[in-house]
Amino acid sequence: MARGLPRAGHGRSNRLCTLPPACVPWRVGNRAAAGPAARSGGRTVMESSSTRLADPLAAAAERVEGYLDRWLSARPLPENLRSAIRHVLLGGGKRVRPFLVLAACEAVGGDREAALAPAAAMEMVHTFSLVHDDLPAMDDAALRRGRPTLHVRDGEAMAVLAGDALFGLAFECLAGGVADGPLAARLCGELAAAANDMIAGQVYDTIPDFPPEVAPMARLETIHRHKTGALIRCACRMGALCGGATPAALEAVTAYAEAVGLMFQVVDDILDVTQSADHLGKDANHDAEQGKLTYPGLVGLEASRREVARLEREAVAALAPLGGAAAELEGLAHRLAVRTR
Repeated sequence: MARGLPRAGHGRSNRLCTLPPACVPWRVGNRAAAGPAARSGGRTVMESSSTRLADPLAAAAERVEGYLDRWLSARPLPENLRSAIRHVLLGGGKRVRPFLVLAACEAVGGDREAALAPAAAMEMVHTFSLVHDDLPAMDDAALRRGRPTLHVRDGEAMAVLAGDALFGLAFECLAGGVADGPLAARLCGELAAAANDMIAGQVYDTIPDFPPEVAPMARLETIHRHKTGALIRCACRMGALCGGATPAALEAVTAYAEAVGLMFQVVDDILDVTQSADHLGKDANHDAEQGKLTYPGLVGLEASRREVARLEREAVAALAPLGGAAAELEGLAHRLAVRTR
């Protein structure tokens, strides 16, 4: 490991910081190429694939959103704060992270009902990160999920406070929604550590302080594995723990998550320079305009697409010990590799 870069977590796998030297399986099937590069007859494979792969994710999203709606309605909050939180928390989104919690629970033999509160808590932490990431002091974004960002709608003060509230509410939901005390404590520890890793990733991205000998690609992978990968990794681990995973099953799910987490952000980097803001529902070409490190910026679009395909294969291979029970996780890897937004 390069000098000066921290190792993530205590008592957990350190792979997150290591620098380089859900129902019917969702399969794209017999693709000549994978990821955002895949084309068929001059038409991107992504468009046809996304439609036919969407249902399991949408079903899980509906369930988690219903839980979040009911849970948030019962909290004693100022109404303007509740309105702000509802705007960002219930305003759409893919719900990939809560889906991973539920699917990982089922993949190791658990009942996904036991993972519903952790899934909701995960989405609250993710949403907190988006609200703060969009602030003028960070990305200064005007659009998120096709709607005005919270600081544009309600002002910076409310955006900061709503983000803070979401972070606290997530742990209230998690601690109160898991009846097994030792498990609840472990899940809280996993989520807190992942949130800290995510924040470290934001620091690496916006206020970098890398040793000069760390190469640009190593810096970029460190940013992505922290800023995006940490919560995806945590989502899978939390779900597996809720399902009573064996050490071997937990290791398999963790390896899958590490590949999917990095792949997710490589695809994001590609979409940022190949899709419009109207299509993405958020500002496009934002990272390039801010001079941030991205995969296409370092290695070009074609090499970035090959990396997506490689990471997809790595994610699917990691699930082999779990067999058919991991069909939803495998399907999500395929879906994320070919997404267009």
